[in-house]
Amino acid sequence: MQHILLERQFDPGISAEDFMAMARDGLDCMPLYRVSWRESLMSNDGSRLLCRFEAPDTEAVRRVAREAFSRARIAWAGTVHDTGREGAPAVVVERRFTTPVTLEALQAREDAAAWCLEQHQVTFLRTFFSQDRKRMICLYLAPDAESVRQAQRQADMPVERVWSCRGFTERDFGD
Repeated sequence: MQHILLERQFDPGISAEDFMAMARDGLDCMPLYRVSWRESLMSNDGSRLLCRFEAPDTEAVRRVAREAFSRARIAWAGTVHDTGREGAPAVVVERRFTTPVTLEALQAREDAAAWCLEQHQVTFLRTFFSQDRKRMICLYLAPDAESVRQAQRQADMPVERVWSCRGFTERDFGD
C-alpha cells in the first residue's frame, strides 16, 4: 500500500460539518477500492483540504473521491516522514519544486535554521514527500500561520503556501 495525498480546494469554503458529511459519504466505498483514510487537514477558512490515505495507487483514491462527489482533486503518492513529536498539526506549509529535490537537502537546511523555529515557537511534526520529489507538505505545531511564515522566511526555506488548519482523524467520527 502507498501513502496517497488528496488535495482539494473549495470556493466558497466548506464547514467542518460539510467535511464530516463528505467523509462519511466516502467511507462506504473505500473498502471496494482497498482505500483506508488516515487523516485530513482543513484550512480554517474551509477553502483547502488535504486528506491522507493508504491505497494501492492514486487512481483508487480518485475513484473514492468521485463516488463522494468531491471537486478539484489532485492525488499524489509519496512517503510520510514523522518526527515522533506529539501534537495536532496547526499549520500546513506547501512546497513545490521545478526540479526534483532530496528530502535530506531540505532537512539539512531546516536543521541549520532550527533556532528560527524555536524563536517563533514552531515545532516541526511531519512531512509528506511526493514520489517525483517535486511536492512536499510539512505540518507544524505553532501559535499561528504567521509564526511559521516568519520562521520559514528566516530559514530561507522554499514556500508556496502557509495556512492554519484543523485536523480530523477517526476519533472525530466516534462511530
